[in-house]
Amino acid sequence: MRAALPDYPWDAMAPFAAEAERHPDGAVNLSVGSPVDPSPAGVREALAAATDAHAYPATAGSPRLREAIAEWFRRRRGVTVAPEAVLPTVGSKELVALLPFLLGLGAGEAVVFPRIAYPSYAMGAAMVGADAIAEDDPALWPEHTRLVWLNSPANPDGRVLSTDRLRAAVARARELGAVIAGDECYAEFGWDAPWDTAAIPSILDPAVVGDDHRGVLSVYSLSKQSNLAGYRAAFLAGDPELVERLLTVRKHAGLMLPAPVQAAMIVALRDEAHVAEQRERYRARREILRPALEAAGYEISGSEAGLYLWATRGVDAWDSVAEFAARGIVVGPGHFYGEHSPQHVRLALTASDADIATAARRLRESS
Repeated sequence: MRAALPDYPWDAMAPFAAEAERHPDGAVNLSVGSPVDPSPAGVREALAAATDAHAYPATAGSPRLREAIAEWFRRRRGVTVAPEAVLPTVGSKELVALLPFLLGLGAGEAVVFPRIAYPSYAMGAAMVGADAIAEDDPALWPEHTRLVWLNSPANPDGRVLSTDRLRAAVARARELGAVIAGDECYAEFGWDAPWDTAAIPSILDPAVVGDDHRGVLSVYSLSKQSNLAGYRAAFLAGDPELVERLLTVRKHAGLMLPAPVQAAMIVALRDEAHVAEQRERYRARREILRPALEAAGYEISGSEAGLYLWATRGVDAWDSVAEFAARGIVVGPGHFYGEHSPQHVRLALTASDADIATAARRLRESS
């Protein structure tokens, strides 16, 4: 019998959220990165037009959707994949948690992920009884590694992996005979040089893998760039044989993306204007919140890309969480992202303009 899974970490935030709610002007929640901005009108119209979805949708996605995903990879990520080498998923968290299962991993095998990381990578390993190993250095990945997760731009700390680092990681994974997956869901949001102008590299970039996608997957989501978190609209691409294998297992498991969501995704993938508009919203919020944090004595680590500010003032993260709660602000503790970030907190840029402005004002008033 596998060991019981740990309690859901965010449940530990309840007393701090309650403390923030007691602020005279109410709480500002910057702890969870759930989009608040509207889904694009054209996407909503496409969803509504496709609601006569009486037949089962294809697990592989419609031909039009697979073509749209392949074209998006070429246009936005500089990557060439065939429509047969892509696959829609029911959001990206589902895939992160289930990929070890879909690959048939189990006891005696290892899943590797970043030292500071979104907890679902470790939970995916735990659910199949595999070893969960937090390690950034490919040279230290153990011989029994069968799946490697990279995350660039990273949640929570916003780091970006260079082409050289991606290439080294792919080479080591292939040496071990492991699948390597790049979680790249924030790739449209680069802030600091060079990523304010240069494209953030994909694990499938020719400069990383040449024209050989063997054992390599890229995972992407439309939750943040298109405000479609409620649609559960995501996809993967890469090694055609691996994609076919995952498709077969997903067919048996009934993991199908609803047909109206598939129709909406096609519109979202083909429209770059709404993504540029959303990027500017997040940029403006970041430019308000970051200096307020710094004025309050917090140092910003990483955060060169993505949708979070990763902040510390050199004390235990729970102490910082309590201090923010006293200001009526809810933030996420670094403890949730592994044992290697005990003094950081994560603040999401996905709150409304008004909430970001309120948080910044409270920080300045108390500094």
